[in-house]
Amino acid sequence: MDCPLCALDENDIVWRDEYCCVIPADDPDYPGYYRVVWNAHVTEMSDLSADERRHLMDVALAVECSLRALMNPDKINLASLGNKVPHLHWHVIPRFTGDRHFPESIWGHEQRSAWPDDAPDHEAMSDRITAELARISVTC
Repeated sequence: MDCPLCALDENDIVWRDEYCCVIPADDPDYPGYYRVVWNAHVTEMSDLSADERRHLMDVALAVECSLRALMNPDKINLASLGNKVPHLHWHVIPRFTGDRHFPESIWGHEQRSAWPDDAPDHEAMSDRITAELARISVTC
């Protein structure tokens, strides 16, 4: 099987423990968009024990809390789809009313062609978020 989430480049991982890791999505349209990836190749939340599910959600929520504190988004989207990559992972996406797709999902119809002038700088925000996630705690 050729699973991109099973073959992550260690340089892309900003935080990891024995169960899961956090990686940036590196989408210039969505600064602060991260994925929380289960280390072992499983496809569904129900493949995990109750403790493992709780741990994965604690990490996803810690990422959410970090992004809220750093970016003050209008909304955070949490999504677990896995239709294209059937490896358990959660998308954590800070959303702003001026982003390309708001109020649609980021996979929906584009609502505008570009960020407004006050959009956060992707590189600067990525650096701050990566530093914050390096100190991640599973409590908010």
